[in-house]
Amino acid sequence: MTASPTTPVPTTAAIALGDDALVLSHRLGEWAGHAPVLEEEVALANIALDLLGQARVLLSMVGDEDELAYLREERSFRNLQLVEQPNGDFAHTIARQLYFSTYQHLLYAELASGDGQFSGLAAKAVKEVAYHRDHAEQWTLRLGDGTEDSRERMLRATAALWRFTGEMFQPVDGLDVDPSALEAAWLDAVEGVLRRATLTVPEGPRSGAWTAGAGRQGVHTEPFGRMLAEMQHLHRSHPGASW
Repeated sequence: MTASPTTPVPTTAAIALGDDALVLSHRLGEWAGHAPVLEEEVALANIALDLLGQARVLLSMVGDEDELAYLREERSFRNLQLVEQPNGDFAHTIARQLYFSTYQHLLYAELASGDGQFSGLAAKAVKEVAYHRDHAEQWTLRLGDGTEDSRERMLRATAALWRFTGEMFQPVDGLDVDPSALEAAWLDAVEGVLRRATLTVPEGPRSGAWTAGAGRQGVHTEPFGRMLAEMQHLHRSHPGASW
């Protein structure tokens, strides 16, 4: 997708969406060699690659994608705190994916229906994200309505990540969507999946005072710094190298 030379790219929105995709891609990539079954090894890797492709397009809209990914400091990243949370067990990863992919699918469907700077990317990405969302929903149903242990793990995971979900619906400069309508659609979809999976919808605030919009402002949780150091290590250790 190439931006019109007469229309400036919404930098804040491009970086925010690009960082979301980049960081979650890395988190999912951490499952390589550790997924519970080979089929999931492939599925999670494919989702990670889809997200990485989205990140490359978005970040390249506003600058050099490699520099933005590997040379920025922690406070310069504008990703949601949700996507930087550690993988935990498989249930934790699935809960994180359910929350984010449902949001991303609704967001990209809205962007694809317009004629803004992100419409081209969104029209392509929404097809990928539909698979991500379906994958997360099917595993939520399987684990939630599975064994006693799998259900307990999903209950813990959905509850632990619930507080990070409110940030997804904070306004982002340059993102032409209605946050309140997006949030209502997200709640309806996610609560429907959780109930079908015989899981209790988590209680409590979804955007505590310290989390509401914090990632978008460059304030991140402790695990993010360690993840970023690992992600950037090779590039920073061999500046200018090529393969």
